[in-house]
Amino acid sequence: MDFNASDAAPVIPGPRTEERLPQTAQAAVKIVIVGGFGVGKTTMVGSVSEIRPLTTEETMTQAGIGIDDNYGSETKTATTVAMDFGRISITDKLVLYLFGTPGQERFWFLWNRLFEGALGAVVLVDTRRLDVSFDVMGRLEERGVPFIVAVNSFPDAPRHAIEELRGALDLAPEIPIVECDVRRRASSRDTLLTLMHFLHSLARSGALT
Repeated sequence: MDFNASDAAPVIPGPRTEERLPQTAQAAVKIVIVGGFGVGKTTMVGSVSEIRPLTTEETMTQAGIGIDDNYGSETKTATTVAMDFGRISITDKLVLYLFGTPGQERFWFLWNRLFEGALGAVVLVDTRRLDVSFDVMGRLEERGVPFIVAVNSFPDAPRHAIEELRGALDLAPEIPIVECDVRRRASSRDTLLTLMHFLHSLARSGALT
């Protein structure tokens, strides 16, 4: 039987060189990035990821009118409907897999699945909408996922001292709270490092199992 080159199976390209997992990697950790709608979760994953991030953004429609709270994000035209995904190598041996959660409350039913297997979380906060953060942190506490709080620096958002924010959010003294500009890779990476240091301290004290 004659073989026709056109009958050959299609060649499926592998990952790009810069997206391959480092050969030195020995441990991988799942981290979730959570927060209300429009606080910068997709931006953070995109800015810090060393691979091309996976996003599930869809154009916002009139279906969300009267349901979604977009205060402070009125010009936002797309929203995450499932998750964002990225990866960053913290050291040559430690890799973080980042999962950004959807922010609109009608998609929060997906959170429990995304929380499964997560070692820790970053709660992104917008000081214009601190009230949204209580539900977010409550869900993490219910699932037993340790977290830190990162205040995203929006230009028009009111600024408060860290300890004032700790009081307003009713945070325990041991939970780190940092300022972050999610548009900047270095700032987002520093936030993740803060989380890793916090998780390490919990492990050393026996609070993280």
